[in-house]
Amino acid sequence: MDADLDLNGIEKLLAEMTLEEKLGQMTMSPAGSATTGPVRGEATTEAVRAGAVGSLLNIWGRVATNRFQKLAVEETRLGIPLFFGVDVLHGHRTVFPIPLAEAGLFDPVYWERTARAAAREAAADGADLTFAPMLDIARDPRWGRMAEGAGEDPLVGARFAVAKVRGFQGGDLAAPDSLAATAKHFCCGGAALAGREYAAADLSDRAVHETYLPPFRAAVEAGCAAIMAAFNSVGGVPMTAHVPLLRAWLREKLGFDGVIMSDYAAIEELIDHGVAADRAEAAGLALKAGVDIDMVSGVYFSALPEALSRGLAKMADIDAAVRRILILKMKLGLFDDPRRRAKARRSASGAAKKLALDAARRAITLLTNDGTLPLGENIRRIALIGPLADAREEMVGPWTLAADPRQCSTVLEGLRAALPDREIFYQQGVTIRGDDVSGIDAARAACETADAVILCVGEAARMSGEAASRARPGLPGRQRELAEAVLATGRPAVALLFSGRPLIVPWLAERARAMVAAWFLGAGAGAAIAEVLTGRFNPTGRLPVTWPRAVGQIPIFFAERPAARPANPDDPFTSKYIDLPNEPLFPFGHGLSYAEVKLDKLRLGQEEFRPGDRITVEVEARNLSGRAARETIFLFSRDRVAAAAPLVLELKGWAKVELAPRRKKTVVFTLAAEDLSSLDADLAWRLEPGDFDIYVGLSADRRFLLSARLRCRPA
Repeated sequence: MDADLDLNGIEKLLAEMTLEEKLGQMTMSPAGSATTGPVRGEATTEAVRAGAVGSLLNIWGRVATNRFQKLAVEETRLGIPLFFGVDVLHGHRTVFPIPLAEAGLFDPVYWERTARAAAREAAADGADLTFAPMLDIARDPRWGRMAEGAGEDPLVGARFAVAKVRGFQGGDLAAPDSLAATAKHFCCGGAALAGREYAAADLSDRAVHETYLPPFRAAVEAGCAAIMAAFNSVGGVPMTAHVPLLRAWLREKLGFDGVIMSDYAAIEELIDHGVAADRAEAAGLALKAGVDIDMVSGVYFSALPEALSRGLAKMADIDAAVRRILILKMKLGLFDDPRRRAKARRSASGAAKKLALDAARRAITLLTNDGTLPLGENIRRIALIGPLADAREEMVGPWTLAADPRQCSTVLEGLRAALPDREIFYQQGVTIRGDDVSGIDAARAACETADAVILCVGEAARMSGEAASRARPGLPGRQRELAEAVLATGRPAVALLFSGRPLIVPWLAERARAMVAAWFLGAGAGAAIAEVLTGRFNPTGRLPVTWPRAVGQIPIFFAERPAARPANPDDPFTSKYIDLPNEPLFPFGHGLSYAEVKLDKLRLGQEEFRPGDRITVEVEARNLSGRAARETIFLFSRDRVAAAAPLVLELKGWAKVELAPRRKKTVVFTLAAEDLSSLDADLAWRLEPGDFDIYVGLSADRRFLLSARLRCRPA
């Protein structure tokens, strides 16, 4: 193969290829290092040698990738290199916090840094492409894949998308330490019916364009190399066959010219959706929609010839798909040096582990605290209770294929290292999901003489992620019985919640003296938690999702539309529950610290503006405490009157501010006038004249927001 292959060379190569060779390039097969879906036929050396495979997934390691690459380059007729794809969602060898936890940093710099570190490690292991970032907006904690994304808000999702694409791809996609990013799952997977994985998403076109597409637009604008179509249907059309969204919106409107791939076996599953009668029809539908690569199902290779003969597919569409695949391989530098990543120098793991610890400490979210935290010098005897107190493998979290759990520190290890002069008594009590309660008495006894109790409860790592929907997202197994026994002792109890989603535990929030969202924090878990509990690190994590108090509130999010009859406690005929408050347990953006920050003196740079103007918003942040503070301040807006019912609150930005004890700073936000646009009847973004409310606060709790009003004049 010519090392200097260019676009003209790709056209010549395309002209030389047989139909089978083209279909081979459109086929991605598993190679056996991990199982991330239903078991299908794995790639064989014979299939690679025959040119029947163009890319492999779930394979890493220099020896393994070099072996397959050697076959492709040296023993196939045309010598076209493979590319290797791996899930790198929150680290490769080094494990970072799960994306939902990392989103709580509200810090694109860190989002990009962790992706860059993960890309270096995965590329050194022979990977060329990652199936990340996951950009599904998620507003239903029953859906297990909420753990893999940035939460409920499209602006957060869009900024997360840009940071992750930049981090994975770096400045040069051909660089030996860069990976091609794959934005997934396009789109609306997070709106699955009843939170059930793979279920349909029945949404209005307005909801799709307003909420679920912005992160993908941002990824495309950031130069994302690939897009993965979602399993689910949207409005009755499976995404793998969705011509209006894949071809018309993504390809034509946005101009995306990268590779679109199916999810795992999703083309064959068009038959299960009921839109294809056989594999040939499924192949034709996916190709027509613009799907270039068939992941795992083998439908393209086996059934596209029949689809062509039946008039269900066009050769021009096959050529276009293969062209895009070859161009991606060219951009990855694979024609120049097929083993360029596997030959690269391995990155230093020490730097990645330091970054993992820093990200972990910043992701921890203090949900409640009556002053019990941080643990004071008077706390000499600590009872560490629960199935997640010494659970190294669970700290890894879901979707970490290559990581060794031994890198993770546990809460027990972290506390013993941080507090060597204290007595720490550990009792597991119960397992995460089992029914054995014989250990509860010993756990209760350990608490009786303790100055404080640290209760470590929550989910197992594999209870979040793909195929991990939960109808009852509370504490599994007999953990509530353990918690009730601990709380009944009357000792000051701090609850640490480990999960990939908000857990429905209002009773625990009410009775524990402090409650902490510890998520799944990765390599630095135990050390980071110890730093926060002891006050060596002032917690800075903020919730990227609204935390419900009951399953009956789900789906729940702050950016809802107004009710015809807004809730009024004095009027029964208004929009509210008769058995529960409307308000969540914790709002979007919530998170406490050991400092106290107050906002006041909200000022606008002008009272009126026109299209094209810049708008400035200022607010004074004052640290009322004797501790340094690092606070996240949110900027929201609301269009007072619009052609379509406006959202009651829209996130328009956020700022991070560091405040010395007893000091204040003025925080300045700058908006473009067009940032206040909304979708018109034709689903085009348009700035409408009229009044807008501007809000600033420490969360999306409307009771505590500062507000001001400004008016948009016609151009």
